[in-house]
Amino acid sequence: MSLADSRPRPVVPARGRPRSEAVERAIVEGVVKLLEEGVPLAELSIERVARTAGVGKATIYRRWSGKEELFVDVVRAAEPPDPVLPGTSLRDDLVAMLESLRQRGLVSRSSAILHNVYAQMKSSPRIWAAYHANVIAPRRVMAMEVLRRARDNGEIRPDVDLELANDMFVGPMLVRTIMRPDADLPDDLAERIVDTVLEGLRPVSSTASSH
Repeated sequence: MSLADSRPRPVVPARGRPRSEAVERAIVEGVVKLLEEGVPLAELSIERVARTAGVGKATIYRRWSGKEELFVDVVRAAEPPDPVLPGTSLRDDLVAMLESLRQRGLVSRSSAILHNVYAQMKSSPRIWAAYHANVIAPRRVMAMEVLRRARDNGEIRPDVDLELANDMFVGPMLVRTIMRPDADLPDDLAERIVDTVLEGLRPVSSTASSH
């Protein structure tokens, strides 16, 4: 699967004048074309993207503030979309979030280009910072809100460190998808992780604690 094959239409913040989806698609596809040709991120300038997409630099700058922001949107569009949380229970929301991470792991494994792009992003502080601020940080905020609401609702114990709890849920999935690229990613992995961790975070019933 290539980066182009796996990507839905990009979602970018509204700014500037009204925009043409066809123009945006041409710009994104221009970036993808350069990546598939093996152009390193360090050489992926706005000028080169504009030339490849057949647009002027000003057309790109009306949509993105620079190559970091443009590149983050290209990568985000290539990834599976962020999950829509069911909101029915802590368990359901956590399973949805971890399943999204599992799907990203599967996409990264099946796309050599995307895998290479992730590696290059981490060696480019500005691009990685933009990706972290626009993609990773909002996902963590969402997870923390889910855990905070669960603590307030009594679904997990009031003494639980929510930051640590979040790492306990996300960590095993990241180990499987990133640190152990040969590890299995079975369909029920998200449910197994959530159920295992929740077992230790749920309040102890008065009946159980009396024995």
